[in-house]
Amino acid sequence: MKVKSITPDKAKNAKRESKRVERKEKFDINQTGDWCEIIKDIVAMANSGGGCILVGVKNDGTLSGWDPTLVLNLDPADLTNKVAKYTGEQFDGFDITETEKDGRRLAVLQIRGVSMPMVFTKPGAYHDRGLEKDKVAFREGTIYFRHGAKSEPANSKDLQECLDREIERRRKSLFSNILKVMEAPVGSQIDVLQPRPIEPALPGETSITIVDDPTVPAYREVDRDKTHPHRQTELLSRVNQMLGGSKDINTYDVLCARKVHKIDQTKPKFYHKPRYGSPQYSDAFVNWLVEQYTKDSLFFDKAREEYRRQE
Repeated sequence: MKVKSITPDKAKNAKRESKRVERKEKFDINQTGDWCEIIKDIVAMANSGGGCILVGVKNDGTLSGWDPTLVLNLDPADLTNKVAKYTGEQFDGFDITETEKDGRRLAVLQIRGVSMPMVFTKPGAYHDRGLEKDKVAFREGTIYFRHGAKSEPANSKDLQECLDREIERRRKSLFSNILKVMEAPVGSQIDVLQPRPIEPALPGETSITIVDDPTVPAYREVDRDKTHPHRQTELLSRVNQMLGGSKDINTYDVLCARKVHKIDQTKPKFYHKPRYGSPQYSDAFVNWLVEQYTKDSLFFDKAREEYRRQE
């Protein structure tokens, strides 16, 4: 089952909310209720194959006038931790981006799909000050999916569609590998490698394989916490400090620079993504960003424009 992807630009121009588009008038990161409600939608969208959550737009599509700055400056690790608090899953399949509508800034949470549905392991309970009563956004043990414009508990059809998506993904991966074999030059030899049992390392030890091949590079262990010490918040603080007030960048500026200049794929000295955790950045990346802005004061503006054009 193929899932239609949706970009922030398509989402903001959508005529109505849908399975792939959710609108929020606001998202106050200091309110438990706002967190519970948006986490419900994030999990439901991820379970349903992905989508976009627009913050700063009313249900009818008109602007709410809400200032998205705090959300745009939100450290992705904080959002990952919030989802983990209620699901036990370190979900980081999202991007926090910025877009504009009628001259107003909006925050967009672009959610990617998951292969296995996330289950709520803790209830999303909070006190609604407006109604002066306690509310529960979701209950422990429930699985949420998108049903049209709503995030609701799963039914058997949802689970079947999720299974179909995973089967389709694996089928494509299998045929891609088969195609590589078919396109291999005549005379190529295909080897099937059998994994060898490896004794588990003791606490504090790192397993390596010793060979006598002189062409194999020497082993050295890299501590990414030392080579890439900055999370998103520290990166922004450091760059803005070095810019000395001439420019105040935010999360979206970093995202655009990363995507446009393919930092994630081509610059491991700048960017490191742990298996379980949010991205980490090096001092070299900090210096590179400052250097690019020093060379061209429109560096971040151009990155934004190019990223929007690519979407």
